[in-house]
Amino acid sequence: MNLNARIYQDAEAARKHLEKLLWPEGPVCPHCGVVGEATKLKGKSTRPGVYKCKPCQKPFSVTVGTVFEDSKVPLNKWVLATELLTASKKGMSAHQIHRMLGVTYKTAWFMCHRIREAMIDPNHAPMGGEGQSVQADETYYGNTSKRAKGWKKGHRHKEQIVALVEPGKKARAFHVKKAKADMVREILVTNIDRKSELHTDESRLYPVVGREFADHKTVNHGNHSTGFQYVGKDGQTTNHVENFFGTFKRGMVGTYHKCEPQHLQRYVTEFEFRYNNRAKLGITDTMRAEIALKGIEGKRLTYRRIGEA
Repeated sequence: MNLNARIYQDAEAARKHLEKLLWPEGPVCPHCGVVGEATKLKGKSTRPGVYKCKPCQKPFSVTVGTVFEDSKVPLNKWVLATELLTASKKGMSAHQIHRMLGVTYKTAWFMCHRIREAMIDPNHAPMGGEGQSVQADETYYGNTSKRAKGWKKGHRHKEQIVALVEPGKKARAFHVKKAKADMVREILVTNIDRKSELHTDESRLYPVVGREFADHKTVNHGNHSTGFQYVGKDGQTTNHVENFFGTFKRGMVGTYHKCEPQHLQRYVTEFEFRYNNRAKLGITDTMRAEIALKGIEGKRLTYRRIGEA
């Protein structure tokens, strides 16, 4: 990443970059949806990048109807923040963003949450399919040190996350209040094709719902007589989903340090986004940032909404 590139230094260059990404066929009116029938306003009192739609006669810019709307932060800083957050495998803290961009910590924190909103994947097609497998597992996030204030023994006091991973493909992860069998079943049957093989560990959350899929194969992680099992006799494994959780936890502990429960799903979404757009799938840092920037459309996130999440 070249930090001296114009799109990171000049707001107008960043605006043109966004227009190229979001409007490949010409300006799109967010009010009436008409494409390519707008005139750019060039008056001295007109804000930069404002267009006027000919059919509905309403003004708009490339940020209207996006997570960048009504922001006083220059667009070049938005583009740079998006690049930084998407390029860092284990994330980048709001403190680091605020130092690098020269904005307040509160502004950087809000920017990061808006960018995470843009990372939400609109694709809800079922994972897996006939002849394919999907790995499912759950993990627990929260105070792990006995020295931590409010530390309590056991998983039930921690935040719980359920993740699904197609080996070599993509992941979906969900922050849940309690990883109980009925909730886990709902996540599995609404996100996985029933013709898929389900691969899990020996947790009691999966045997019943496993019957609803083509096959359910488990890996025995707790077999003390034969040792810890990484791969089952038929080749089943949960290594991919555990790798996803490993990166997530290292990022949360090493980069973010602490996360309130009401914000945890957005952080989960951030790690899911980078996993689904990783280098092994042929996606570069630049491409990943552009995918996130394309995701800003049709989403709004106010400061009040973040607090009520």
